[in-house]
Amino acid sequence: MTDMNPVHGVDLAFWYILGISVVLLFGITAVMVAFVIRYRRSRHPVPEDIRDNFPLEIVWTVIPTLIALSMFYIGWKAYLGLREVPQGALQVEVTAQMFSWLFTYDNGKEVENELVVPLGAAVKLNVSSVDVLHSLYIPAFRVKIDAVRGMTTYAWFQADELGEYDIQCTEYCGTGHSAMTAKVKIVPEKEYLAWLAEEE
Repeated sequence: MTDMNPVHGVDLAFWYILGISVVLLFGITAVMVAFVIRYRRSRHPVPEDIRDNFPLEIVWTVIPTLIALSMFYIGWKAYLGLREVPQGALQVEVTAQMFSWLFTYDNGKEVENELVVPLGAAVKLNVSSVDVLHSLYIPAFRVKIDAVRGMTTYAWFQADELGEYDIQCTEYCGTGHSAMTAKVKIVPEKEYLAWLAEEE
């Protein structure tokens, strides 16, 4: 894996936010239970008149603010990683249509429902639609981008491991939506170049 792989930033943001959420869930629940037990009616039949506590108010204002800002920062860094495409990335035009994906390479080669890329390459997908709204989703590479008619959007990923990975449409686009699937196939560079040169 390379450091530029945007998967790392997305996963870090996910686990960071999830971890903080779990800590807050158990922490707040524990404090709530403790307060219910400590200040129950049998122990305090007459309610106490608790006035403001300025230092405590500062703490519970500043700490949540810092936590929220830290989550924003990590999420923003992950977002930038998804949007900043490395120079020299392999460009592939992706055209969505009911109910298939068409991948077009720089040499004009067109392939339906199979995206073949070389190992180690940064791959930029220029995504559009010829009909309704679709959404290109490649879960293994944390790629999800809408395919919009009359508009080109983009996403990129780093092809770091050999193998086949799923592509799905995640925007309901008609009766054949569930069958609108494809594959990403990552192969060694020599195999990719030979495949690219093959006649269709």
